Amino acid sequence: MEPRMSNLPAVAAGGFKALLSLEGFVGKSSVPSSTLELVRLRVSQINGCGFCVDMHCREAKKAGETDERLWGVAAWRESPHFTEEERAALALAEAATRIADNPAGVPDDVWDQAADLYDEESLGALLMAIAAINSWNRLNVTVRQVAGAPIG
Repeated sequence: MEPRMSNLPAVAAGGFKALLSLEGFVGKSSVPSSTLELVRLRVSQINGCGFCVDMHCREAKKAGETDERLWGVAAWRESPHFTEEERAALALAEAATRIADNPAGVPDDVWDQAADLYDEESLGALLMAIAAINSWNRLNVTVRQVAGAPIG
């Protein structure tokens, strides 16, 4: 696969900087970094972003994530390796990513479960993380960013 653009961060520097700023906000939130990486990985799997799947698996491993949990993300509902909070975050991430699949958008039961387990500030940060990874996925898939390759 050949990338369609050689240096998106250079030609869209302001937008790239804005997304990095959003990631900085999310990173300072009270949502555990392990939960954020699982959400990023799952959304990237759904969106078919090989670059982000590769990157977030590597980032999660560096942070101490286990192979079993990384392997289980694609089938998290059937996997015993996730906490109730992680399951709520993954369900919310899936529903918000596949928003067109449900006429009501994000189902109330998915929202209610997340809202029961996360305070509003954490829930807001989780939503920003979901929005950010969906944006990164769409950019990387569109320009065919190669997994493992440096950006720019």
